Amino acid sequence: DPDFAGIPKSGVQLIKMTLGMFGGVHYDILSEYPALMVAAVCYIITTVVFMLNLLIAQLTCSYQATYLDMVGFARLNRGKIITETMPSVSKRRWEAFICSLRLDERLEFGVGDIGLSGGLQVLEPASAHITTVDMIRRFGGSTSPAAQWPQEEGTGLDEDEDRFDRLEKIVEKAMKRMSSTARRKHGQAGGSSSGLSSAMEKSSDSAGSIGISGSE
Repeated sequence: DPDFAGIPKSGVQLIKMTLGMFGGVHYDILSEYPALMVAAVCYIITTVVFMLNLLIAQLTCSYQATYLDMVGFARLNRGKIITETMPSVSKRRWEAFICSLRLDERLEFGVGDIGLSGGLQVLEPASAHITTVDMIRRFGGSTSPAAQWPQEEGTGLDEDEDRFDRLEKIVEKAMKRMSSTARRKHGQAGGSSSGLSSAMEKSSDSAGSIGISGSE
C-alpha cells in the first residue's frame, strides 16, 4: 500500500484514522492487503475504543481528586481568614457570640428525648432521611468516664427484627408498585372515558341535526 510506504507515512495515516480523516477510498485500497487491514482494525479498536475511554476515566478521577483538594484548600483559606480576624474581635463581643450559641444547653434528639450539650441543632424535614432503626445506642448505668463501656449482646440486630425489616421493605416495594399501576390504569380509564364522552357528544349532535332536518 503506498499510503503505508515507510514509517513517517504510516504514522501520518494512523493519526488520520484516529481523527476520522482517513477517506473511504483509502480503506478500499487497504482492504486489498489483509494483514495490513487487520493491523489497522486492531489499532482503531485500541485507540478509539479502549484508549479514549481510559482517557475519559482518568480525567474523571483527576477531576474528583482536584475537587477534593479544592474543598480542602477552601476550608483552610476560611480557617486562615478566621484566625486573622479573631485578634480584631473584642472580648465582650466574643462572649456575647458564645452566649448566643447556647452551647451549655442540652440538645433534643427528638420530642422529649434530651441529649448532650455542646452542639448546634439543625432541624430538617422528617421525610429527608427516613430511618427505621434507631442509631443512638443507650445503656443504663453510671456515666462515669472511668466505668467500663458495656458490651453489646449482638453485633447486629436480632433475627426477628431483621425479618421484620425485610418484610417492611417488601411491603413498601409492593405498595409503590400498586400505586404506580393504579395511576397508569387511572390515566388509561380517563383517556377512554374522554373518548367515549366525545363519541357520545358527536352522536347526539348528529341525532339533533337529523331531527331538525326532519322537522323542516
